[in-house]
Parts: sequence; C-alpha cells; structure tokens
Amino acid sequence: MSYMKFDVIIVGAGGAGLMAAMQLPGASVAVLSKVYPTRSHTGAAQGGIAAALGNLEEDHWKWHMYDTIKGGDYLVDQPAAEILARDAIDAVYELEHRGLPFDRTADGRIDQRFFGGHTSNYGKALVHRSCKAADRTGHMLLQTLYQQALKNEVHFFNEYLVLDLLLNEGRACGVVVLQIRTGELHALHSKAVLFATGGYGRAWRVTSNAFACMGDGMALAYRRGIPLQDMEMYQFHPTGLYRIGILLSEGARGEGARLINGDGEYFMERYMPTLKDLAPRDIVTRCMIQEIKEGRGVQGKDYVYLDLRHLGAEVIRQKLPDISEFARTYLTVEPTKEPVPIQPTAHYAMGGIPTDLEGRVVIDPQWTPLPGFYAAGEVACVSVHGANRLGTNSLVDLIVFGRRAGKHIASFIQENEHVPLPSQPEDQARELVEHLYTSSGGESVAQIRRDLQNEMDRNVFVERTEQSLLHASEAIVGLQEAFTRAQLQDKGKRFNTELIEAIELGFLLDCAEVTTHSALARRESRGAHYRLDYLQRDDANWLKHTLAYRGAKAGEIRLAYKDVILIDDPIFAPKERKY
Repeated sequence: MSYMKFDVIIVGAGGAGLMAAMQLPGASVAVLSKVYPTRSHTGAAQGGIAAALGNLEEDHWKWHMYDTIKGGDYLVDQPAAEILARDAIDAVYELEHRGLPFDRTADGRIDQRFFGGHTSNYGKALVHRSCKAADRTGHMLLQTLYQQALKNEVHFFNEYLVLDLLLNEGRACGVVVLQIRTGELHALHSKAVLFATGGYGRAWRVTSNAFACMGDGMALAYRRGIPLQDMEMYQFHPTGLYRIGILLSEGARGEGARLINGDGEYFMERYMPTLKDLAPRDIVTRCMIQEIKEGRGVQGKDYVYLDLRHLGAEVIRQKLPDISEFARTYLTVEPTKEPVPIQPTAHYAMGGIPTDLEGRVVIDPQWTPLPGFYAAGEVACVSVHGANRLGTNSLVDLIVFGRRAGKHIASFIQENEHVPLPSQPEDQARELVEHLYTSSGGESVAQIRRDLQNEMDRNVFVERTEQSLLHASEAIVGLQEAFTRAQLQDKGKRFNTELIEAIELGFLLDCAEVTTHSALARRESRGAHYRLDYLQRDDANWLKHTLAYRGAKAGEIRLAYKDVILIDDPIFAPKERKY
C-alpha cells in the first residue's frame, strides 16, 4: 500500500475532468482514469457543441436557455440553464483558442448545424446552433484537452480503478485506487476531489455507451451516504444501430436524414409537423416505438430506418464520415444506397450526483455542500438537463460545468490545507477485493450482468408501468444477492480483467437499483420517464427532484425530494407538453 499527495485529484479523463484540470495552473493535479485518457467516452460524441454564436443566422443565449428548459420538460433548475447557455459561448471560444479544429464557414468562423430541439425565437423554427467538427466533435475535443493537459504537466494515472472515496473531518480528502497493471492498492491524498466518471449505460443490453460506462462515480458516492438525484431520468436515443446500439448521431438528421417506417413513410411530420425529425429525443423515441407497436416496423420487427440516401454520397463523405462507416462496418449497409436499420438505445443519464452551480456536491434538499468534493459531466446532476437532455448539450455541460468546477477548486485549494486521511484508509477497498478473490459462491459475473441488462431492457426502458418496474426492482434485489456469491476464475493480480468486471458489476447494480426504485415512485410521465399507467405530467405533485439515499440494509433505499428552482420570467414557466 503506497500513499501519494496532490492538491487536486480528478477521477475521469474525459471532457469534464480535463476541462477542470485546465483551470488549475500551478496546482499539483492528478488525473486518474481506468482507460487511456483518449479512450474516454467523450470521444464518442459525434454531433457538436451547442452555443448561440449566431454564425449562420440570428441566435441568442436566451433562446438556448428556453430550449434547454422546455426540452428537459421543466425539471431543469433554471439558473443552471441560464449559466449553460450564457457560458457556452465563451467556453467554445476557449476551446477554439486551445486548438480544437472546428469546421469553418466560408468566411472562417466556426460552422454550425441544426440539432434536435434547438430553435430560434422560443420554438418558432430550427436554428443552426451546434458547433461541429464533422461528426467527430467529441474526439476532437478530447484530443485537444489531452494535449493541453500534457503541456500543463498534469499527472496522469492511466489504468487505475477507483474503489473508494475518502472522507474525514467532514471533507473529501482522497481516494483509494486499484492499479490494474499490478493489482496493488494505493491511497491518494488531496485537498479536493472531482468525480468526472461519466454514466452507466452498460446497465442496459442495447446501449451507445462504451464498455467503461459502468456508473463508478455514482455508486462510490452513493456508498458513502451521498444521495443520487433524478436517476429515473435516463435517456434513450432514437437512432442506435439495430441490435448493437452504437450511436448514429443526431448530426445525420441535422444534415437532413429522415426516419422512415416499414411502409416507407416519412412519419415524423405526422407527429411533430414543425420540428419533425429534430424534435427532442424523448419524443422521437416514443414516436418510433408507436410506429413499431402499430405494426409499421420494418418487416414487422422492432426497428425502423434512418434514410440518408437523398443527401448524396459527397455530403455523407464530408459531413458524416463516422456515421456512414459505422453502418458499413457493423451492419454491412451502404448508407448512400440503403436505409440504415435503427432502434432506441440507452444513451445518457440526466441524473447523478447532485451539485450546485460551482460543481460542489450537495448532500440534502437544503443544498448543503460536502467540502472538497466536486462532480461534473454525466456523473453529476446540476440539474441542467432535467428530464431529457437536448442533443449537443452534453458537451456543453462538460465544458461549462467542468470549467466552473475547476475554477472553484482553484480557490478552494488556495484557502484550505489538507485534512488527514482516515486511519487505515484502504480497509473498505481491500475488503471488497479480498471478498471477490476468496468467494466460492459459484455465481458468474458475466451471467449476473447479462441478467441485469436483459431485465433493464425489458422493464426499465422507453415505456414503463408499475408492474414492469416492480418486476425489475425485485429482480435486481435478487441479482444483488447473487452478486455477494460471485466467484472469480482468475485469481491473479496483474491485469485481472475479471476482477475489474466484477467490481464494475457492483457499480452497475447499485445504479440500476436506484434508477428502478426512483422510477417506481414517480407516478407521472415527464421527459424520458414515460409511464403508461400515468400518462400525464403532474406539476402539482411532481415538479420536484428525487434524492435517493442508500438504506442501512441491502436493498433499502430512502427517497427524499427537493424543489425545482424556477426564475420569475413567464417565458420559462412550465407549459403543457404534448406526449
């Protein structure tokens, strides 16, 4: 067991973590990642970064704010939406100055495209708002920030899995990590800790998420008594490759691609005559499900088509190179000549670790911060996405709130010294690892994970009912119990990927359990949470955030609630939304 000391520990080397690191010149910063940093899931983001630059037509940050609030079905904390929309402009220009190679207009400005749910003049028409680098924007963002971090001499710990968050004297003071290469445990001591660990899409079988998206940060905070907020709000993206889930970004529809059903009908204009294929994701997904339920899936199956053929081979080659290559590689479909089979795919967690506007983690309905502990990106819930995130608002979230968290951390570490680590800081992590090494229970990690994913796909998907959620809740309790008997075949220390997968399965089970429990309690439909037994949004009873706390016993969850923060402006007041 070794000990290392830094000013700041950042867990996660994606966009949020690296954007925070950029705000800490002169500080001793450790960035921990269980994968090589440029493999972080930020790199999979395709469509762009929303910012009201107005480079192609008139745009305004207040219109962006309105779209974010309305798209989130009014579960958005409105001051957070204002910060997102205002700060997006400066944050995008910071990225440009750091070297991100955006596409350019003829006169050299950052190019922008249409994207789902983004409008001008408070919903009157679509607007070019997504700042893009072809369909590889996340990849370019990640490469740019990683190069900047190397220049700033950030200390990277690659292929380290965080097993515990350390708290002492009422403050976060470090983490315990497993070095995957050696199997050794290390304690890292710091003045502040930032979690930027991403989401947990691998709880579902069909998902756009990377294999690393296992809910690590959410589960570790939850195990330390920190609540998780709005976990029932999980987004299913409409255009995942059939059976596989790999994302075909909204950028395709932003360039003019269209959804067609098994009858060859362009069906979105029937549901959403103004926004059509670029309606918010939750609406498009439910329209697809409705087409399939009414027998208009392709050949009666559970998928429809994304049609790019009319765009022409040159547009597809120049503006959608990755999307088209995915179709060729994984489905052997040539998108210039054939429509691409698609279905909804588990994509993004609107919920997560609750934070304030500076990225500080808050632990109760009174917004009490836990000093020294921060979160940003998909692992966090500001709440800026509410019940449904708009496309390209994910990368905005990363850069805006990653940057704000980094700036607040810079002040915090100037004003505070290290608090001591707790005695025997590695005990809880060592107990977890040794239990898995010594277990003879005979349960298979792979089978438990497969059972969890199938259960979530069947019963905690686009459409939910009390019956489906009860079934899932009971099933997950059983899977949690089975996990206590999980047995490893590989007892080695070095690069023991079976051990890593087992630890990550524990994270997934915790996140899935909270998601299901929170969804069962919310008796309304709002955004991505669509209850067939409660079809209407209920602002009188449910215009509030869910906080889920881990109970004293296995399977116990305590729910609390806090108000959504509204501002005094009638343009942003909750309005009826058609489902």
